[in-house]
Amino acid sequence: MSSTPAPLPVSAPDMTGQQKAENALAQSGTSKSNYKGFVAGVFSGIAKLSVGHPFDTVKVRLQTSKDVQFRGPLDCSLQTLRKEGLQGFYKGATPPLVGWMMMDSVMLGSLTLYRRLLLENVFSKPHIRPYLPFSRYQPDLATLPSFGHGIAGIMAGTTVSFIAAPVEHVKARLQVQYAADKSKRMYSGPIDCMRKMTRTHGISGLYRGLCATIFFRSFFFFWWGSYDVLTRYFKKNTTLSAPAINFWAGGISAQCFWLTSYPSDVVKQRLMTDPMGGAMNDGKRQFRGWKDAAVAVWRERGWRGYWRGFVPCFLRAFPANAMALVAFEGVMRTLP
Repeated sequence: MSSTPAPLPVSAPDMTGQQKAENALAQSGTSKSNYKGFVAGVFSGIAKLSVGHPFDTVKVRLQTSKDVQFRGPLDCSLQTLRKEGLQGFYKGATPPLVGWMMMDSVMLGSLTLYRRLLLENVFSKPHIRPYLPFSRYQPDLATLPSFGHGIAGIMAGTTVSFIAAPVEHVKARLQVQYAADKSKRMYSGPIDCMRKMTRTHGISGLYRGLCATIFFRSFFFFWWGSYDVLTRYFKKNTTLSAPAINFWAGGISAQCFWLTSYPSDVVKQRLMTDPMGGAMNDGKRQFRGWKDAAVAVWRERGWRGYWRGFVPCFLRAFPANAMALVAFEGVMRTLP
């Protein structure tokens, strides 16, 4: 999505999808265009899963395995391919296929809404704008500054966490089932996983790791803030087309996000793959919360433990999110 509405008037061919929505809003004073973000987010989720899930499987396995199991991302990939075939890389893909469609719809739709609300109620006020961090460097009251996009990212990240937490919990538990024989796995699929967790631990068991998920997604500040900065830069200093700007700004900003957030993701995954205990009969529970998991990572591997599995994650971040943003922006530009 384009991160900033251009000053009015602006020519239609140069506008990205989000600019069209905000331009229409500025002219009509209504929020009828807000539905676009929710619809376009569905297509973003499909694109993200298709490109990124194999990288994500390798990442989660490296994050949660013992050092002796895999020597690195390449070894993990080769073992997965040899023992489980190509389908091994798409284990746990059903929850995010449905989940990421919902998650990206909620995340990008709410992001669009929060941007508008912040611009209308905070950043467009001349008596407030000069006192907001970094905003004085982008004085145009008709556009949301990069700092505002970052704040909208935090708000959208918190909102979508209530969908993301159970989806990522189920996905992580399916991804760390290493047995090629389905009869030897604890969970036969995502529905079976959800049924067993809720039967033995209730809804709170399904939502284990919610606080860790919210904390992890607070780093959306760096994603959407940097996306806005990069979009402004490319529009001003290059002759790239709108889809090309979406691709490069989307891919690079996603890597900015992962560079800042990755340690919190490692801790979140450890918490989500920790044995549930009790009637699940899957082992003894090790962590009561996020802090215990963070301490365990440090004790086991030191500071390097917080970056285990970073390479496949970093490699995945650019193509998966670049294509997701191209899909999102394309739909935003197409919808009436």
